[in-house]
Amino acid sequence: MPKKIIWNDRAKDELHAIDKPIAMRILYALARFCSTSEGDVKRLQGIEPSEFRLRVGDYRVRFHYSGEALEVTAVKHRREAYR
Repeated sequence: MPKKIIWNDRAKDELHAIDKPIAMRILYALARFCSTSEGDVKRLQGIEPSEFRLRVGDYRVRFHYSGEALEVTAVKHRREAYR
């Protein structure tokens, strides 16, 4: 279980640009994943090092995680998440 969430600058900006209720839902989903490993998470194919995505409604949170830390790299609408 990751115990620490690290946000890169781009992911922070993307989260701040989203409406507050949706952003809170994203934060709740990330916290839930960190504490229980529950959520709609899949490993993305063809990306090294391993990258995962968490689906939260129409938004996708892309991240890497290893042991103690989860590093959020992007928070995007599903139309733009895989480009």
